[in-house]
Amino acid sequence: MSDLLRAPAEIKYAEELDWLESVDDGPKPFSWRLSPKMVRLFILGSERSDGLDREISQKWYGDRSFVERSIVTLASDRGLLLIGDPGTGKSWLAELLSAAISRNSTLVVQGTAGTTEDHIKYSWNVSMVISKGQSRESMIPSPIMTAMETGAIGRFEELTRSTSDVQDALISILSEKYISVPEMDSDNIVFAKPGFSVIATANSRDRGVNDLSSALKRRFNFVRIPVVTNKKSEAEIVRFRTEELLRRHRIELDVPPTLLDVLLQSFADLRASAAAAGSDDEKLESALSSAEQIGVLEDAILHSNFFGERALTARTLAFSLVGSLARREPEDLAILNKYLHGVVEPRSKEEGGSWPEFLEGGRDAIATLS
Repeated sequence: MSDLLRAPAEIKYAEELDWLESVDDGPKPFSWRLSPKMVRLFILGSERSDGLDREISQKWYGDRSFVERSIVTLASDRGLLLIGDPGTGKSWLAELLSAAISRNSTLVVQGTAGTTEDHIKYSWNVSMVISKGQSRESMIPSPIMTAMETGAIGRFEELTRSTSDVQDALISILSEKYISVPEMDSDNIVFAKPGFSVIATANSRDRGVNDLSSALKRRFNFVRIPVVTNKKSEAEIVRFRTEELLRRHRIELDVPPTLLDVLLQSFADLRASAAAAGSDDEKLESALSSAEQIGVLEDAILHSNFFGERALTARTLAFSLVGSLARREPEDLAILNKYLHGVVEPRSKEEGGSWPEFLEGGRDAIATLS
């Protein structure tokens, strides 16, 4: 695993999955590797009441009901659509579900404007077709077709980024559970094995780009993942990801709890400002999600490690926040400048602590970018 830039969940947590499978005596739907209860436990972590001989780490932070509804959906005949703002952990939840159920989370189609029906169904090895003709041997199955043939979970990321004709190719797959291959005279239908399902993700901000048809919507159960606004939950998410980052880069650097509080409070303030804004021009382009918060902290940690004093400071954190969130010029810079003068400056006078240094760093970062 050490030679992989990013190991998929089934490799990263292979030992946990092996152990859970060895002690799992619950009923398993279809070809699932773990029972629904163990899938939930793998994702949300163990508790003392579970009575296990070892602790299972929590990997996704959110409402338990979202995970349970997702698991129940995958045990049915319907597909699962995880929908929410960017950075709310939809893809990570989809990966964890696939890893726990199928031990394979890599059967993924990435939805873009360039995604075609071939990416969902199949294509051909041209050289083999020329030499041997069209056959199963010369066919290149899509990740979705591979999931069908193996009774596994197929994933479709950013579904609404794909055009309507590509989306419609999923309708027959989700309804009939087979793919027809008209180019071949025999053995020309690929049937799905028990356990096959599709997890799709969609960003709520993409609404109107390529809206799903009513027919396709009926084939999915929707689970809406909200932005985490609870400070305790958000702190756990950021801390979990930060520890993971430090281990991956083998960095020994202290992240003071006071600076984590500054980061959490800054995002809470900016979200409140965005909610009160009268127009999009008065809002940051950033979704201000937990993922973006983690990105700000990651940038600050790496900068401190490589170019700083190997200690995270409020000034470095402020530079990373401004640099990460200022995507439009001059609109975003003006919003951040207003926040520093209207919120951070009074707070730095009243509370002191890390806020004065954070204020100074933010002002300098805006001046540098202006």
